[in-house]
Amino acid sequence: MRRSEFLRAVDDEFGTRATALTHDLVLARLNRTAQEALDDGIPPREIWLALCEETDVPAERRYGVGRLEPRKR
Repeated sequence: MRRSEFLRAVDDEFGTRATALTHDLVLARLNRTAQEALDDGIPPREIWLALCEETDVPAERRYGVGRLEPRKR
């Protein structure tokens, strides 16, 4: 997962709460906020999974999100 995919996944899942969650919610597994974790170089996939765990996102919405749909030829 790339940083852009992480940000897209957070926006898709949390909508208007996305910025507040990434900047204010301390993720227990990482002992920092999602934004701090990104700034510290922690892989976005690890941050996404920690955020999902902390906010009880169902497992079926945790994987494969944030990716753009393939272009149609």
